[in-house]
Amino acid sequence: MIVYQEVAPVPALRPWLDCVWTCRAQAGATPLTHQVLPDNCIDILCQDQQDASFAVGMMTAPIHVVSHGLVQTVAARFKPGAAARFFQLPLCELNDGRTDLQQLWGHDLAARLGDALWSEPLSDAQRVAILQDFLLLRLRQGARLRPAGVTEHALAAIQGAQGRVRVDGLAAQLGVSRQHLALQFRQQVGISPKLFARICRFRAASHGLKHLHGQPDWAQIALEYGYFDQSHLIHDFQDFAHSSPEAWFMHRRH
Repeated sequence: MIVYQEVAPVPALRPWLDCVWTCRAQAGATPLTHQVLPDNCIDILCQDQQDASFAVGMMTAPIHVVSHGLVQTVAARFKPGAAARFFQLPLCELNDGRTDLQQLWGHDLAARLGDALWSEPLSDAQRVAILQDFLLLRLRQGARLRPAGVTEHALAAIQGAQGRVRVDGLAAQLGVSRQHLALQFRQQVGISPKLFARICRFRAASHGLKHLHGQPDWAQIALEYGYFDQSHLIHDFQDFAHSSPEAWFMHRRH
């Protein structure tokens, strides 16, 4: 059984966080497995098993998370590009992996967070408040300036168009070279603007399929979400869900 809940962040963290979330996974004799798809976000997760606290970087492929026994998690999901404010390294170094929070924040701060969260029984609401207090502390430490304006404008444009933009045209519109925009994205977002746009488009299409009734017209679906053709749509589902669109749609229906 998995119980997942999202909470809106406190006002001071809303420019940076998409949400704070908790999860309680209780496996029986058989471990629990669930798939996580790329979402263009970076998360900090704190778990009670072995007092683990770590950051999960930008994902370029789906992962399967396996839980044994009882696992309790409290976590924060950063908005795209916002995690750069809390870490002192190019965010591309976190891609497709998990990095211990001690390595990112230092042993003292990470150990204090773990002790505060798990040294005694607390409610989810209390743990959410503790995590946000530590994020506010990190914010006040001024670990990193907010992303450069060109990155913010590019993020807004890509997300506003649900990924249906040409990076060359976007760079020209912002008055920078494609190479400069790509470098800024790797450092401050984690992945290239082209890949970020692809994931945005895939997320829009997969979200639309979740709410679709009846049999999809795949050619129409591809056109609606900005794909060149149906094979282009299939390619992205294979990359980001390790599944064909048809198989993914049927699995989500049942």
